[in-house]
Amino acid sequence: MGRHEAYRPSISERATVNMDGWLQSRGMRRPGLPRLRRGALLPYFAFLFVAGLMYVTAVDPYAGNLAVAYADDFAPNAPGGQSVDIITPTTVSFARGGFDIVAGNKVVKLFVTDAGVPDAGTAQAFAKSLGGQLGWGQDQYSCLVKLWNRESHWNALAQNTSSGAYGIPQALPGSRMASEGADWMSNPQTQIRWGVKYIQGRYHTPCTALLHSNDYGWY
Repeated sequence: MGRHEAYRPSISERATVNMDGWLQSRGMRRPGLPRLRRGALLPYFAFLFVAGLMYVTAVDPYAGNLAVAYADDFAPNAPGGQSVDIITPTTVSFARGGFDIVAGNKVVKLFVTDAGVPDAGTAQAFAKSLGGQLGWGQDQYSCLVKLWNRESHWNALAQNTSSGAYGIPQALPGSRMASEGADWMSNPQTQIRWGVKYIQGRYHTPCTALLHSNDYGWY
């Protein structure tokens, strides 16, 4: 055949020729399609492309799954940032010299000594006042004292050298407390405001946070 092989029409071309011949034998012809100048449809394709990108950006296909994971599993103050844990609601009963913290399964898990009345003007007095605004009584205040004694001994400059947790509530990272004030690195009241809100939002009460800390080693 040499370098230039004979042209062989494709099946579709042959079908078109046959169709044209059949139409001409009956005095008919195929309707002509309008010719578009080159690039005429480009603006329409560009619009559809941009609209698709905007839709993907605005609608996160995993949004529902993330919402469920945050509510059930996401632990923002946990080492590593995320952990599957179970937050068990607790009840408190009075005991001699303190309180029994009881888990949802009705098994006494922890005894907390009554923390008493804090000295006026101290960080603990400020925390007790904030807790009182949330309806936390002496039992919850006692749990909070025990929890933060364990975490930082109520030292506003305390820092965990391994995890980087910082301050009285041992926020991880400490910069999260900036939501309560730019002086979060040194002001006990700023740290306590953040810590009380964190406990109220995630655990509802300090006693539940304390019981969680006992089970997992963090809260």
